[in-house]
Amino acid sequence: MSRRTTLLPSWLPIDPYILALLGTVGLAALLPASGAAATVADGASTAAIALLFFLYGARLSTREALDGLKHWRLHLTVLACTFLVFPLLGLAAKGLVPAVLTPSLHGGLLFLCLVPSTIQSSIAFTSIARGNVPAAICAGSFSSLAGIVLTPLLAAVLIGGGAGGFSADALLKIVLQLLVPFVAGQVLRRWVGGFLARKKKVLGYVDRGSILLVVYTAFSHGMVAGIWHQVTPARLGTLLAVEAVLLAVMLALTWYGAKRLGFDRADRIAIQFAGSKKSLAAGLPMASVLFGAQASLAVLPLMLFHQMQLLVCAVLAKRRSQDPEATAPAQAAPAEAAPARG
Repeated sequence: MSRRTTLLPSWLPIDPYILALLGTVGLAALLPASGAAATVADGASTAAIALLFFLYGARLSTREALDGLKHWRLHLTVLACTFLVFPLLGLAAKGLVPAVLTPSLHGGLLFLCLVPSTIQSSIAFTSIARGNVPAAICAGSFSSLAGIVLTPLLAAVLIGGGAGGFSADALLKIVLQLLVPFVAGQVLRRWVGGFLARKKKVLGYVDRGSILLVVYTAFSHGMVAGIWHQVTPARLGTLLAVEAVLLAVMLALTWYGAKRLGFDRADRIAIQFAGSKKSLAAGLPMASVLFGAQASLAVLPLMLFHQMQLLVCAVLAKRRSQDPEATAPAQAAPAEAAPARG
């Protein structure tokens, strides 16, 4: 995500891509795909997910990732925040069921806690705040790579039947729709990497369009199954409040925890922005594979959290850039390394 798309225009309080996502949800509510149309949409969504993960693999530089291992303490800290602290907080939120959250919304909240970190927004916010940009690049890349394996496995263990468990069919879907395209992208990267770099703008639209298709298919299933009658405005309000607390806790833990671990200011900024955020681009297709017809409720908390983290971190990054300690010039954020709207 570039700085232009990360920092929202002053006259627009909502990210334009979130508006597109909300519009897609509205379309699914008014004109859900059913019958033969649902079959076509499901097939197109499956192909879109495979394409997304192929592009993930083709764009991720294996050499850059290996070079980044030199700062292993920082990367382990981000991975621990993403795949250990977040899931523990998600499990703790089960105490809010059923008084505050329904079981379905808690399942979505827990899934949100299992999704990998972002790449683009972590890089952009770290750059704006004058932090360690190379560390943010590697931390986001490692998190995305680990998430391809860890997110489905953690979902199977912690969410259980709602994510398909450890059934052979569920594992086969994960392998065929996520791992195989990703590995194929890595293998073919030496031949297609240059082309993808030259067509970055066009492929950005492909990424966004693919995710919108996944959202439309997931929410169509939800409308046809009638699961949206379970969500009331009051429940949505309480979900937003719970997610605001979750984000605040993670921002505080990553900042002050990194200080206790002895990291300098630049590294703490990278840890805070990479360790406190979740990737919508990675989470949506994973949810579609793992949850099937229940994916719409599963991704709702992630969509809300994504918008919240952009708004809060945009303000926080600007304030960090004005800290007295921020004396070094900001490092320019590099070109996007993965699909937009991470």
